[in-house]
Amino acid sequence: MFKVGIIGCGGRGRIHAQGYKASPDVELVACADPLKDAREAFAKEYAIPKTHRYYKQMLEQENLDFVRICTWPKFHKDMVIATANSHTKGILCEKPMAPTWREFKALCQACVDNDVVITFCHQHRFGARFVKAKALANDGTIGELRRVDGTCPNLFDWGTHWFDMLFFYNNEKPAEWVIGQIDASTNLQVFGTTVETCRISWIRWKNGVEGLLTTGGTAGQSIVDRLIGTDGIIEIGARNAP
Repeated sequence: MFKVGIIGCGGRGRIHAQGYKASPDVELVACADPLKDAREAFAKEYAIPKTHRYYKQMLEQENLDFVRICTWPKFHKDMVIATANSHTKGILCEKPMAPTWREFKALCQACVDNDVVITFCHQHRFGARFVKAKALANDGTIGELRRVDGTCPNLFDWGTHWFDMLFFYNNEKPAEWVIGQIDASTNLQVFGTTVETCRISWIRWKNGVEGLLTTGGTAGQSIVDRLIGTDGIIEIGARNAP
């Protein structure tokens, strides 16, 4: 039985609490949130015995095997480092990983130094339609895979998912090169972080397959992903479809 604590008692925390409560291998023992009403309602709904105003207090007082971080990206670095230093076995953190590359390197190093497993929520690769598309793209149904495309609103929040999906379709092959261009003509923010107005990213992997990710105003509106082979094309999901 693994003892789990959740940092952040908002909507995302509730979704993960539902999953933990459904698992026979997990005991949800504590939660932390600076808002009293939020953490108390959360604890009551999911029968969590311990609540904490401060996440560091939870880390110090509870003997946790895993910690789930369900907060905005600007809080991730400090929370992950503190959790890694508490000698928990694993951390599942919401994406985006962090607002900057410097912050991500710092939190990642803390996990390496403490031998803590960390992962981020890239759950789309488990969705039925995406799994099916990958299978069709790799079993010869559309011939040899040549290119994969993705579209999403922005690079920071959604782009982390779709870069993950492009690598997923191409069987995690390493990239040979990447180029990109952004437009930042408007002041757009997601989770308190400034994001691009639109962007185009182009990838070539070492196996010769190429990938295109477009965001914002450059993003195609009719499809989510497109897989192009020598003998056919797979298009996944109309954005406005029910």
